[in-house]
Amino acid sequence: MTKINSILQEWVPGTVVSSDWLKSRGVGKQLADSYVKSQWLERVGRGALKRKGDVISWEGAVCSLQKNFNRFVHPGGRTSLQLQGFGHFVRMQDEKKVILWKTPDVRVPSWIHELDHSVQFRIRSSRLFSGKVGAFADHKTGSLSFFISAPERAVFELLYDVPEQESFEEVRHIFQGLSTLRPNVIQELLQTCTSIKVKRLFLYLAEMSGHVWANKLDPSRTDLGKGKRVIVKGGEFNSKYWITVPENQTEF
Repeated sequence: MTKINSILQEWVPGTVVSSDWLKSRGVGKQLADSYVKSQWLERVGRGALKRKGDVISWEGAVCSLQKNFNRFVHPGGRTSLQLQGFGHFVRMQDEKKVILWKTPDVRVPSWIHELDHSVQFRIRSSRLFSGKVGAFADHKTGSLSFFISAPERAVFELLYDVPEQESFEEVRHIFQGLSTLRPNVIQELLQTCTSIKVKRLFLYLAEMSGHVWANKLDPSRTDLGKGKRVIVKGGEFNSKYWITVPENQTEF
């Protein structure tokens, strides 16, 4: 078996690999250049290659970043909720936006924006949680697999975008369908979340929702900080969580 055939057998179709990935399998720059010249491979960016003729979907790009480039980047927020069956709570126009989460130290290569023009990547760069908190789920589509935010984590990421990217009303509507969240996972996320605004808003919406899991949380174990947080300008001040929300929001 030739070297290129061996590489292609291991290479998951629809993904991009790095020069380091090829080098670890005995394909240096000179040999990689010869494969490109022979039209076995095609460059898609600096240090990034795909199989000639392969179409790289956004899922393939994410899978590539996680598995072939060792970049801790994952779909989160609305995108993650949609992938896990909460699509009926997501606006149609948001189906073409893919929310990717990462920490500030992780660099996302520019080539991911050039592969699948049917979607637009929106990058969120923040240390929303301290430590290495989990709450991820495996997602599979065809031969591709990658991790995404579990529903509990995705909700925290969604609240991070309020009010700049997400409206209070739409997030409130999404909360209506979140009856199956795991209280033990939520409790861990509450205790490790670095955003005072997100934690207060989550507890406020959880209380409003009336979901069974909301009654199993212990807010006293969570640092809710000091001072007011304005979620909606000109709204009503909630004295329990010290946040300003739309008026007359007593229940769903």
